Amino acid sequence: MLDRVTIITVTHNSGLVISGLLDSLPNYIRLIVVDNASTDNTLAIIATKRSDASVIRNSIGLGYGHAASKGFAAAETEFILLANPDSLVDEEAISALVEAADRFPDAAMLGPQHKTADGEIVLSHDVTLWKRRIYGKRSTEPAPSGPICVEFISGAVTLVRTSALQTTGFYDPEIFLYFEDDDICLRLRRAGFSLVLVPNSVVVHLNGGSVRPSRSYYWEKFWHLAWSRIYIEGKYRGTTAKTLLAVQLAIRFAFKALVNGMTGRGQNCWRDTARFTGTCAALLGVKVARSEPSRNDMAP
Repeated sequence: MLDRVTIITVTHNSGLVISGLLDSLPNYIRLIVVDNASTDNTLAIIATKRSDASVIRNSIGLGYGHAASKGFAAAETEFILLANPDSLVDEEAISALVEAADRFPDAAMLGPQHKTADGEIVLSHDVTLWKRRIYGKRSTEPAPSGPICVEFISGAVTLVRTSALQTTGFYDPEIFLYFEDDDICLRLRRAGFSLVLVPNSVVVHLNGGSVRPSRSYYWEKFWHLAWSRIYIEGKYRGTTAKTLLAVQLAIRFAFKALVNGMTGRGQNCWRDTARFTGTCAALLGVKVARSEPSRNDMAP
């Protein structure tokens, strides 16, 4: 049954976590690794542990969704399992997802239940983006006991029906980081497909650890979180809604950055300054999509 699946993972300096993923995966399922210009030992670890893997090496970091789309384009199986390098996914979890996909043929995307390394359940599904403020963080909500249709599934580990992607397209290449899973869930549902959470498929998501935290890491993270949120607003709700949200958030982040700076909370000030500048960049129409240089553009 698992011959119908191709596993794809996107790496970027993932040497701290990639061994765990590779050790957890069944070694007979085809693996495609799309590497976003890693400079650590990520590729060496992959070569040692999964020499059979197909490795797509990007000369520059293209962002998560754009890189994943290159893997999607290379897959030829009925299903694609997209797994973050900081996840642990075994044969039982994958089998449960495929079995559910056969039970629910209208499901384009199926997601497992997530647990932390300590065994704590973390909700991996949600309502659509614009309802989340109403529902709150939902941290005390019990996990479903059986499969349910949902409006959003985390893209950290997900099984996707390839034919559905051929209908809607892959990840939005304009998004460099963050909210790309919100976007693809919205597009799949608008195309008439369902999203299904499969609680008897359980994976471990370490939720971070691919890159050692640094000031530049935190800046990039919060800058792109802010930019992508405004981009999604404009894409689905129009220019007026985008402008109103951007102005509101820019004022909030600027105020928080000022207060944190005055009270000596340097890291929080850095975070909120990144959010402010990312928001302003999105409002001004700054593009973040990257593409690899063509052969003619490369130095001899």
